Amino acid sequence: MDSPSSSAPRFAPVILAGGSGTRFWPRSRQARAKQVLALDGERTMIQKTIDRLHLLASPKDVWVITNGLLEETIAQQLPEVPRENILSEPAARNTAPACALAAFLLEPKAPDTVIGVFPSDHVISDVERFAEVIRAGIELAASGEKIIVLGVPATRPETGYGYIEQGEVVREGSVPVRRVRRFTEKPNHRLAQEFLAAGNYAWNGGIFLWTARTLANAIREHRPAMAPLLEKIAAAHGTPEFDQVFAQLYPQCENISIDYAVLEPRSAKGEVKSEIYCLPADFCWNDIGCWGSLHEHLTEGTMENKIDATDPVHCTIDAERNYVYAPGKVVALVGVNDLVVVDTGDCLLITARERSQDVGKVVSELKKCGREGLV
Repeated sequence: MDSPSSSAPRFAPVILAGGSGTRFWPRSRQARAKQVLALDGERTMIQKTIDRLHLLASPKDVWVITNGLLEETIAQQLPEVPRENILSEPAARNTAPACALAAFLLEPKAPDTVIGVFPSDHVISDVERFAEVIRAGIELAASGEKIIVLGVPATRPETGYGYIEQGEVVREGSVPVRRVRRFTEKPNHRLAQEFLAAGNYAWNGGIFLWTARTLANAIREHRPAMAPLLEKIAAAHGTPEFDQVFAQLYPQCENISIDYAVLEPRSAKGEVKSEIYCLPADFCWNDIGCWGSLHEHLTEGTMENKIDATDPVHCTIDAERNYVYAPGKVVALVGVNDLVVVDTGDCLLITARERSQDVGKVVSELKKCGREGLV
């Protein structure tokens, strides 16, 4: 491995905030998706994301990629981020075009800038450790044509995450560095069990670090049709023609995740072709993906009842492991277990906690019924 640079590299976090958060319906809607909601405190998910990035970068260096329905809300919630750094995708194209756009924007003037990609809706409890790991990743990414991924320690055979097969340790220390052997997207349960038993697999938490030059070149190599589109969009940024160019060219980009576009193509027969390294995401990471996982997070695994209501009066009789969101109402639970109840006034959700992953299907059904106003 190359020696790290003695001077601190410029760091530009890119927050991906274009998701719709359908599994948190009915609180999450198209115009107020999960990332702009305060699910576990007073600050919203995206506000907490930028709060921890303040330890690492100036707000003027932060970029946010979102959509037209959320753009103004995010601008209001993140007043410290320059308005021109909040970009609204003309069409949803998954994470590869969003990540790569930031690289093409920065490459012409600052190709050595380290770009960090961060989802906007994760929960990270140990912020100091998070900053320590990211600083180590920035230093490593700046030292050459390297791709850095963060691997979350796997604790169960989860089929909803991608997996990183880790190889040998190439640097010891407080933030150990391991080579990456292979990426596998969302395995079936049997394979996930094998990965867990093997002990050298980590979940892919969706946090990546690379220089603008490294990412732009990777897109040119693996997605050559996408690269010239993004170059033209980046060239128009800051000009009166930008909105028109963005709207015309961005929808022509391939709809593909950064994992499939760049990371997996660099793996062949179980061996990664280029320098890709994994750092441990051992900072109490949680991808709160549904009401059931939010309940588990809020109760810290004790699985007691959690009632989110502005009225402090509530009553529980022979009721356990329930989650209720009902602002302004007195809540009474009698003889029920493992339920999720969410009341938003215009909609009422009742589901078994173990089925809360399926809540997104309700949004699909409402669209089929022509009830777009409820999604």
